[in-house]
Amino acid sequence: MARLLTIHRTIVTVAARKRYLEKLKARKAHYSAAGCNFWVFEEVGLPGAFIEFTEATESQRLADAHEAALDPILDAGRIYKEVELS
Repeated sequence: MARLLTIHRTIVTVAARKRYLEKLKARKAHYSAAGCNFWVFEEVGLPGAFIEFTEATESQRLADAHEAALDPILDAGRIYKEVELS
């Protein structure tokens, strides 16, 4: 089964953090409903530096989910495919 993902990086100020986290909750709900996985990580040494991963098993599903998002990310067309290491 293919695993495809997109990556989105952002830096959020302390003042904008609460609003950003609320957006992330809505974004996660959107991608879950679209059949995608969604994860967010924050850099340990740089609070406010976030990286988002959105994953699906089909590139079209991933593209459609990004296109339908209320708050689309930049570079949604840059899709990465997992490399099988056997």
